Amino acid sequence: MTSVLEMTSRQHLYPTITSVNEDADSESKTCGKILVALSWILVIITMPFSLFICFKVVLEYERAVIFRLGRLLSGGAKGPGIFFILPCIDTYARVDLRTLTYDVPPQEVLTKDSVTVSVDAVVYYRVHNATISIANVENAHHSTRLLAQTTLRNTMGTRPLHEILSERETISGNMQISLDEATEAWGIKVERVEIKDVRLPVQLQRAMAAEAEAAREARAKVIAAEGEQKASRALREASEVIGDSPAALQLRYLQTLNTISAEKNSTIVFPLPIDLLTYFIKAREES
Repeated sequence: MTSVLEMTSRQHLYPTITSVNEDADSESKTCGKILVALSWILVIITMPFSLFICFKVVLEYERAVIFRLGRLLSGGAKGPGIFFILPCIDTYARVDLRTLTYDVPPQEVLTKDSVTVSVDAVVYYRVHNATISIANVENAHHSTRLLAQTTLRNTMGTRPLHEILSERETISGNMQISLDEATEAWGIKVERVEIKDVRLPVQLQRAMAAEAEAAREARAKVIAAEGEQKASRALREASEVIGDSPAALQLRYLQTLNTISAEKNSTIVFPLPIDLLTYFIKAREES
């Protein structure tokens, strides 16, 4: 029974509220028309001095958002060029449509692998809808800049250090997409985001430099070992060829003498027959 009474009372109450709102809107419209008429009368009476107040000019890269009695004037933003406003009841705001540059201050970020780094970036953005940028947010530029700082910290905090150092373009693209989606409701278009610098702590820089130097030394040792291995294989193959032909050893011996004699030095070479050495070696083995 109680619920039925409540429903009945609500049904009687809602039409009352609706009628009150309609009456208030009609009264405000009537009052607005009266004020507009009085403003036109004031313009006509003070002619031509009122023209200096009523006509305004905005530049090619600017737009004017007009409010009449606190309400947004239909037709969207005005400009570029000359537009007309009524004194006392019209107010307007200028909006710059040029691309602006915001240098994000260095942000101390803790990366995914628990390394503290300082990151700064540059954000390029512009106003693509002047009406929304004035009506939907108090200060579109300040809000975009604060959001850029927060997005930079959040993006860097979800990535390890090696990705931050090696994938700057990917991170910049992700930040640009995230900022553009968030600022669409504010009439802002984020055109580009660039990461300027990633500063590491001094101790970490020294540790990374020592690690890189050790890695280079290890690679150099491996390369040198591979070269010695290839050289030893080549020498073994050469010894096998020389062992098959005794004359090849004599030719190699003569070639070495020719190389030594071609240089201007004080080296004295005494040729010793290989057969003589072979005789002494066999005699020692027999004994």
